[in-house]
Amino acid sequence: MSTLKESLHSDLTTAIKARDELTSATLRMALSAVTTEEVSGKSARSLSDAEVMAVLTKEAKKRREAATAFAEAGRPELAEREIAELGVLTRYLPEPLSEQEVSAMVSHTVAELADQGVTGMPAMGRAMKELTPQTAGRFDGAALAAMVRAALS
Repeated sequence: MSTLKESLHSDLTTAIKARDELTSATLRMALSAVTTEEVSGKSARSLSDAEVMAVLTKEAKKRREAATAFAEAGRPELAEREIAELGVLTRYLPEPLSEQEVSAMVSHTVAELADQGVTGMPAMGRAMKELTPQTAGRFDGAALAAMVRAALS
């Protein structure tokens, strides 16, 4: 069992004892998503901390999107609940990167590829291959791809 998963279990127990309904419900949901990921595929497996982090990142993204959808639909009470759940999940996620930090990383990577003679859109795959592990879980992949595309064109 990974240490992050153990931490989630420990914090769930603490939240239940403290009768913190929001935290306990959110951690139950997160652990359920982790368990679903563990049993998906051909055989059950135990997830590493990085894989658990990826599951938590997906769940956080779902909360962000749901909060936006509820707010646009005129349901502020449901949007607030989603934002509160997102707050619980962010305790376990790494500090997000700012757009300026990612922009600097993109510029540096594109410059390195240009020095190697790879320019234009053919460099997109190589740039994404290098940048994705550095930003995984800390910056939106679609936004990263858009920044790389803009830097290469």
